[in-house]
Amino acid sequence: MRWLICAGGTGGGVYPALAVLQEQKSKENVDEILWVGGAEGIEKRLVEREGVPFRGIAAAGLHGVGLKKLPGNLLRLIHGFFESLAIVRDFNPDVLFFTGGYVGFPVALAGLFRRKVIFIPDIEPAVALSALSKVADRITVVAEESRRYLPKRAKVTVTGYPTRPGLTAIRREDALAEFGLDPELPTVFFFGGSKGAASINIALWKILPQLCEHAQVLHATGEANWGDAQTKLETLPETIRGRYHAYPYLHETIGAAFRAADLIVSRAGASTIGEFPLFAVPAILVPYPHAWRYQRINAEYLVSKGAARLLRDEELTDGLLPNVLTVLTDAEERERMSAAMRSLAKPDAAGAIAGILLEAGGKTNKKRKK
Repeated sequence: MRWLICAGGTGGGVYPALAVLQEQKSKENVDEILWVGGAEGIEKRLVEREGVPFRGIAAAGLHGVGLKKLPGNLLRLIHGFFESLAIVRDFNPDVLFFTGGYVGFPVALAGLFRRKVIFIPDIEPAVALSALSKVADRITVVAEESRRYLPKRAKVTVTGYPTRPGLTAIRREDALAEFGLDPELPTVFFFGGSKGAASINIALWKILPQLCEHAQVLHATGEANWGDAQTKLETLPETIRGRYHAYPYLHETIGAAFRAADLIVSRAGASTIGEFPLFAVPAILVPYPHAWRYQRINAEYLVSKGAARLLRDEELTDGLLPNVLTVLTDAEERERMSAAMRSLAKPDAAGAIAGILLEAGGKTNKKRKK
């Protein structure tokens, strides 16, 4: 059996596909796997680390890019389509698996008459996955709330959000030691996703001296803001300097960061509704204001379950410190939020999606044998 995995762009689409890939590799039920992603995306390095063949193609978005960029992006998609045609013809997959990114458009067109399974990492599908949902054979989603955004006749399965094997294996004491954190102090983890979050970083740095009087801070700044974080550390009073622990990006140790945290402040990308519940960590979510409405809907979903608070980007300056301190100092609210977050966890999501892919690919295999 051959799988073609197509995912690219941000971590929200790439990491779920990696989780399913790792789940399947442990069972050895698939003969060949090929990953198709963007030629310039973050996925190439992550996929090749897994020892899986990778093919990069031209891809670009059309939604909301403006008239100036539209012709160039359209040409890139056309070029990507012809690249995809050759890849699909040569690899001849039994099933195609999509988890997000504009790279899915040309690949789906090239594989229009082949079996397709998609995973929607957000509550509401983004533009590419919304289009693909109309031609997919199977659709897998994080929560029941996603059904309202999908075709009525679609074959939808609620699987939860697939996460990497071993993500939750680390114990809290080991997680604290990983970052040199004090077990006697509460830990707030500021996390902007795979690319960081400039407005969250700036708001944090403004309140850092006051916050560090009450807690220690673990901060994934994003590569672009790493230099600013180092500068800010040098301006902190020596008495609290040891309470600020900044890193440009966390990949292998992200599970340790989640485990160490008593509270997370982050954007509301796809991983928040899948990974945070596994660690039962309360969250203050700040949806990225330029991400259409996907992040807002993700945040509202967790807020509606009692697992998170929502803080708008424009409210960061005045609202960040009081919201963080309220959650940290109110043990009953923090416990309620933690229990609500835990109730949303679906640790077997990767296995469930892998099973659906095997079923879909198996049907293609049977047809070939006939």
